[in-house]
Amino acid sequence: MDKPGEMRAFVRSVELGGFSAAARDLDLTPSALSKLVTRLEDRLGVRLMNRTTRRLALTAEGDAYFASAKRILADIEEAETEVTRFSDSPKGLLRINVGVAFGMHQLAPALPRFLEKYPEIELDITMTDRLIDLVEEGADVAIRNGHLRDSSLVARRICDLHRVICASPIYLKKHGAPKSPQDLLNHNCISISGAPHLRRWPFDTRNGMETIEVGGNVSANNAETLLQLAATGVGIIRLADVIVGDGIRAGWLVPLLEDVHHREPLPLSAVYLPGKHKSPRVAAFVSFLVETFANSPWRLEPPASPPKTAKAKKR
Repeated sequence: MDKPGEMRAFVRSVELGGFSAAARDLDLTPSALSKLVTRLEDRLGVRLMNRTTRRLALTAEGDAYFASAKRILADIEEAETEVTRFSDSPKGLLRINVGVAFGMHQLAPALPRFLEKYPEIELDITMTDRLIDLVEEGADVAIRNGHLRDSSLVARRICDLHRVICASPIYLKKHGAPKSPQDLLNHNCISISGAPHLRRWPFDTRNGMETIEVGGNVSANNAETLLQLAATGVGIIRLADVIVGDGIRAGWLVPLLEDVHHREPLPLSAVYLPGKHKSPRVAAFVSFLVETFANSPWRLEPPASPPKTAKAKKR
């Protein structure tokens, strides 16, 4: 393998924390990858890392080489993508990371059109609501809602999401519908686990925006589980319209407190590393996302002339 190949083996070993993970990423055996790193050290005449059975630890020389090698490999990739972007048809493997609910309800049904348009692109899709490190996970593009926290990444806004409070007719028949925000305190409101702020539901009132801190007997680490639980009558949910829109239109979910609920718009974005936009397959996919979802096809019409008369209990 050439010098850039040895360099890439070393960098991925450091990024992924071991030879086994790096070997899988580079489609090599761990022993072959270990030999590449050893050959690199022999050629440089220095030890770059100390190996133990549990982890790799960089030496001072290894730390300096790692920083330089990452920049060099990024420059090589940028040079290659700059040349190939003039290709008639984007091609190659595209790794996508997306939240479970958006991936299942919106992205997956739309992907056949993308693949028909770009038949030489191969997709590797991971669906998770866990925030990931794009470098560590090897993702080319992540689709995420909310504001970008990592300033080293680039975000291309696709659209805005609106949150909706809703429940199934099964639940409402048994427990009745809340008439005011305060009524939610007497209802089973199920929510995302590990996110206390998502239990504080905002409302527009005569006194400005106020919140109700709801409670319930179930929480889950992803919105898809909450959607299924709500559909069977377990409780009331507050999720993005991209998730609940189809259920409301079909009648198995009913929107609640529309006249006073603050919809709390959140940007939905395609997130990627700087320079990735020059990759033809990344550019094609991001453009497809914007073209397909910019008009929010799941969007529910807001209630006409909302009267802001309710008063919420501040928590």
